[in-house]
Amino acid sequence: SALLLRCGAVVWRGRDKHLKVVENAAHACKALPRLMDAMTRFGSSSQLGRRRRQAIAAGLVSGMGILAACGGGSPSPQSNVQIAANDLNAGLAAQAAGNLPQAASDYKSAIADDRQNKYAYYDLGLVEELMGQPAASEVNYRATIQLDPTFVPALFNLAILRTGPSPFEAEELYRQVIGLAPKDATAYLNLGFLLRSQGDVTEGDMDLHTAVLLDPSLASRIPPGTLATPKPAASSPRP
Repeated sequence: SALLLRCGAVVWRGRDKHLKVVENAAHACKALPRLMDAMTRFGSSSQLGRRRRQAIAAGLVSGMGILAACGGGSPSPQSNVQIAANDLNAGLAAQAAGNLPQAASDYKSAIADDRQNKYAYYDLGLVEELMGQPAASEVNYRATIQLDPTFVPALFNLAILRTGPSPFEAEELYRQVIGLAPKDATAYLNLGFLLRSQGDVTEGDMDLHTAVLLDPSLASRIPPGTLATPKPAASSPRP
């Protein structure tokens, strides 16, 4: 569901800042199962209640440690922040297992318990984007950025969503990403294609050249003939 850029490449970013480039939006959805780690499934939501999944995600060893420290007595009630963290962990496990609807439900529960949890908003936005819900995804990316204006993955993914409806906003978002992460080659790549699509070919080409200098592997994402072959850098910067 990520936005198809003019160059024909789709790039979206997870919270771990790893990138995935695919050729079109339909393939992005098909590629999702291969992106997920082969984790042990905990069972469906009908088999495991929310609290049980939380306990698995958070780890029972931690709870046993609390009991030992208290001399074996009943543990203290969890705070809303702790409950939200458990919900977030459960959501990450569901997402890794490919159960996106359950992951979305867990992230919403985390937000209900802790409205300052930027990761819950971001992860919910990412899952909604993968499920083909760009409007809902945009709302949660914006909520993430409101809590943390320097959250680069949220800025990056919001720029992708805004490329079609508002290319000028998308351009500003990409520039924010580059300002915060000046060696982010993919941000330069997307910005370059965006500027070219708006008629600013000269500056767009400069950004595409910068993207390739930072990450030579991105040259394969640029259609043949778009740029002259860049001279190899003396030493390639690390992304």
